Amino acid sequence: MQVASNAPYLRVVAPDPQPAPNPRVSVRLTTERMLICREQDLGAQSEETLVPTIELHFEYAGVRIRASDPRERVFVADMGGLAPVERDLAFERKAKYLLESFGAVEISCLHTHEPAFDSQADYLVQGEDNVHAYCAFSSHALPQLKKLGFEVEIATDYPYQTLSGDIAWYGALSPAGSQAAAGDRSESTSDWFDLELGVEIGGARVNLLAALLDLVDNAPRAASLGRVLQSARTVALPIAEHRYLAVPREQLALILDVLRDLYSGIERDLPQPPALRREQCVDLARLRDALGKQKGPVRFHSPIVDTGAALLQEPQPQATPSALQAELRPYQAAGLAWLQQLRECSLSGVLADDMGLGKTLQTIAHITCEKQAGRLTQPALIVAPTSLVGGWSKELQRFSPSLRVRVIHGPKRRSAYKCMDEADVVITTYPLLVRDLAQFEQHQFHLVVLDEAQAIKNPRSHMHRAACSLTSNHRLCLTGTPIENNLGELWALFSFLMPNFLGSAESFRSQFRLPIEREGNAERLATLRTRISPFILRRMKDRVASELPPKTELVLPIELDGAQRDLYESIRVAAHADVRAAIRKKGLLGSTVTILDALMKLRQVCCDPRLVRVAAAAQVTRSAKYEQLLQLLERQIAAGHRILVFSQFTSMLDLIAAGVREQGVEPLILTGATQNRQRLIDRFEAGDSEVFLISLKAGGTGLNLTSADTVIHYDPWWNPAAQAQATDRAYRIGQKKPVFVHNLIVAGSVEERMLRLQEHKRQLAQSLLGQSAAADLQLSEQQVHHLFAPLPRPL
Repeated sequence: MQVASNAPYLRVVAPDPQPAPNPRVSVRLTTERMLICREQDLGAQSEETLVPTIELHFEYAGVRIRASDPRERVFVADMGGLAPVERDLAFERKAKYLLESFGAVEISCLHTHEPAFDSQADYLVQGEDNVHAYCAFSSHALPQLKKLGFEVEIATDYPYQTLSGDIAWYGALSPAGSQAAAGDRSESTSDWFDLELGVEIGGARVNLLAALLDLVDNAPRAASLGRVLQSARTVALPIAEHRYLAVPREQLALILDVLRDLYSGIERDLPQPPALRREQCVDLARLRDALGKQKGPVRFHSPIVDTGAALLQEPQPQATPSALQAELRPYQAAGLAWLQQLRECSLSGVLADDMGLGKTLQTIAHITCEKQAGRLTQPALIVAPTSLVGGWSKELQRFSPSLRVRVIHGPKRRSAYKCMDEADVVITTYPLLVRDLAQFEQHQFHLVVLDEAQAIKNPRSHMHRAACSLTSNHRLCLTGTPIENNLGELWALFSFLMPNFLGSAESFRSQFRLPIEREGNAERLATLRTRISPFILRRMKDRVASELPPKTELVLPIELDGAQRDLYESIRVAAHADVRAAIRKKGLLGSTVTILDALMKLRQVCCDPRLVRVAAAAQVTRSAKYEQLLQLLERQIAAGHRILVFSQFTSMLDLIAAGVREQGVEPLILTGATQNRQRLIDRFEAGDSEVFLISLKAGGTGLNLTSADTVIHYDPWWNPAAQAQATDRAYRIGQKKPVFVHNLIVAGSVEERMLRLQEHKRQLAQSLLGQSAAADLQLSEQQVHHLFAPLPRPL
């Protein structure tokens, strides 16, 4: 050891540097202004920007040294002097690699950033000006670095500081404020609530709803939130500038998914988030579940949320009321429990069971429960098609004779209004509801039931407006086809059941109908299905009525030939020319009447040339489909089958009746002009005739014809759901024999082409409700021209 005698103080210099223990590693987050060169379309441009930076230091025996310091050794105090210590470069490299693995980039490796001369920064936080990426480093990387032994310091003015750890989320509902007056608030304002959603910090609540909705709005609608949020895991805290809440990515995705569903279809151009309806309780329950996907506590206690949680569960079984004189099947008992659950939650719904599963009986059981529990202090009003009033009256007398029933129908109905409140159940018709609306509006009902509720599917109709104007505690729609034509009909039902639940008609069209029907948007479909599913009960016969015999669907293609084929082609050519001219002059929408008239003529040619009122048709003496039908009927009658024949055209039924009479059978005929429907039904069920000819419109609902085992659809309708309803006049509970359904289709004609165009609408309804349905005649110009394509050449 050598001692320097001329030194002002004693300095001991070791002959060889000594290795030191692993140095302490420290990082400091701060910001610096740097000159950044960016590539632009017109060349490179430089701008000065404030960027987040990291200062990396290593400390050897109390001596700090920057990571970028080129020296290989440091001098540390030792026995009153300084001693050289070799830097552990391998250890330092490992520390750098760890830091870089979390997204830090060494400034010396970047050619685009020019730090100030006196810069202390060694690294940049990589994020490309993305606040969420910068906050992700603060919330995720820094805790990990601490666990690895790094000392971490954050500058007080660092703009991307995060609050992390076990955060206590909270949710709260309060009666809606001034915003509750917006929109149609004809119902009680107590049904509207303002939502608070946020975290508790230091015992104080911080509402984050507005910030979370901003994230929802900024996420691309077509993308999955799970993908969008790969880096967006922070929410701005309104309590302090540049402070953010770190939320686990998966949890934030769940929260934003529910918020998107919760506010979907609601106008949000107000300074504060709009009020919510109590019918959105299911989404609120889902929101509470999403908040619970983390370690910290969740405080979100509300009877409304508890109601939503209950609706997400199977309803509690209900005892069949002792006054009900019927034994409910298991699925019917489950339907009663569901109806009672909705009533208990003060909510409304759609009983949409497949035709023939006993929606009437389940409703009667529900009303009987209300009577037996003492809740039926006001009458239940049942509004039905005129043809079904007698059936409702008989079923109520049969299954629940203790209920006091009053039918308001016919010319002598005026006196019935005076004692309507004395009844337990009031039955009336849709036309009378419109005609005598002032009388019905004077009464408060416990329950309003709309049977065959598709009658109010047009929200601009008098029937829809009349039904919505009724005052009641609860509402129920009964229909086997909630979507006959388009999603607008679904909106119409819910605007009666729970106004504004699906938003305004305009917002529903833009938010759901157009994206789903025209674009096939699966996300919008899933959102709508999630929203409505707790309020629609839909069961199909093949799932719940295993005792039913099999149903076989058969398609009988028929080829046109000879004069009938020539007639079809001549009318097709002329009609197509008229349609093209109309479209050129008026556009597609303005040509609807011309298109429908042309299609009608072609359909009539397919049925029978005698239906077509053109001179050329009078020269055609044969109809291929008519002859095939008579042959089919002859075979079926000889085999002992009992047959229902449906057609759109009453004039076609007259022609078929004449042909059946020539075979020695007197058919029964039911059309819209029939006065006593029930007498005809009773005659057929008693075996007075083997053939029942029925117009599709008049006989698609309200008939129970289980003695029939064969159904023939002579001409297809554009809406397959209507045909399914007609089929289920025979294929319903009580049917003991296998049912065969024959669909007569002219091959290659407008009949076959139109049915193919409707198939994608079936799939839409199946996806949304688990049912088959079809949409109305909304065609593109290309599809219209396809309908008027020539018949294929005969083989």
